[in-house]
Amino acid sequence: MYDFLLALHVLFAVFAVGPLVHAATTAGRGVRKGDGVATAASARLLRVYGYASVLVILSGLILMNLDSPYGPGKVGEFGQTWIWLSFLLWLVAAGVILGVVVPTLDRATALIGEEKSVVALTGRVAAAGGIVGLLFAVVVFLMVYRPGR
Repeated sequence: MYDFLLALHVLFAVFAVGPLVHAATTAGRGVRKGDGVATAASARLLRVYGYASVLVILSGLILMNLDSPYGPGKVGEFGQTWIWLSFLLWLVAAGVILGVVVPTLDRATALIGEEKSVVALTGRVAAAGGIVGLLFAVVVFLMVYRPGR
């Protein structure tokens, strides 16, 4: 059961978080080009994959409560640095995506439709996307290195 859930957790991470980070880090292109179709598509992708990333968290929570195949005890506990910090960083990244990037893209889409300038929004989307990429890179490091274990 452990191997199956670990594989599921990794698959969810690859197929939900991977596209999420890609969409977040490239969303600024549509804003920079003034392409309303691209900004609307990026916002939609970020919403879908942002919510899909919850599957990574849920599978991780289930996984950490299993008995460890490598020794006595559970796979992990929420008090371990690598687990609680990864959860916190995911929460911050999700907040940046759903609270900053998506609303900014929605605003850009509306402004582009009204043929108004979106130059001021380009930096916000690019910076927030970069922050999201960095946060998830740290999460991957924590999942592999597992400090505090």
